[in-house]
Amino acid sequence: MAFAEVYTKFIEGMQQTGPVEYIAVFAGIGSVWFSRKENILVYPVGLINTVFYIYLSIKGNLLGEASVNLYYTIMSIYGWILWARKDVQKHEALLHITYSSKKEWLYQFIFFIAFYLAIFGALSWAKKAFAPEAIPWADAFASATAYTGMWLMARKKVESWIWWIATNAASIPLYFIKGYVFTSVQFVVLFVLAISGLWEWMRKTKK
Repeated sequence: MAFAEVYTKFIEGMQQTGPVEYIAVFAGIGSVWFSRKENILVYPVGLINTVFYIYLSIKGNLLGEASVNLYYTIMSIYGWILWARKDVQKHEALLHITYSSKKEWLYQFIFFIAFYLAIFGALSWAKKAFAPEAIPWADAFASATAYTGMWLMARKKVESWIWWIATNAASIPLYFIKGYVFTSVQFVVLFVLAISGLWEWMRKTKK
């Protein structure tokens, strides 16, 4: 796709962006900003983003992403509970940022591969049955990395940001092709914030 064509599609997409997508995008950026700062507001703000994107993903035949956002919603509640737990005597959070062990890394890869295969298989069937616009391999990759990243984020694992970087990189072209141009721009911002978040959490573990 030539630059002129990309630019034209970008302008047309921005003009067609509805209020639901605008709210979802700003809530998503705000959520990642709060997670970078290890602020518990990541979860209530994130819930606004996920609920709106369930609707948008189904509308755009991004069924894998719809399942991701449903998962985000459930994990946001789970993560909110974990992050809110405090030591009664010290009045500080019980959950701290840590690195994954080798065994945890293995679990992460098994978790990712299992979800990738499951989502890819489901989307391949859906593409033939009723969703011809689905892109199984790309949607499955963006979805499976997001599932893994959200699980690790709830447990405050540094490696969650690595999975988020992969998710955002895959989602930029995926949403652009589907016509959600403003959402694609969001993922560019989230990609940069994920790199910043990784650095920030690595710095905090050193302290």
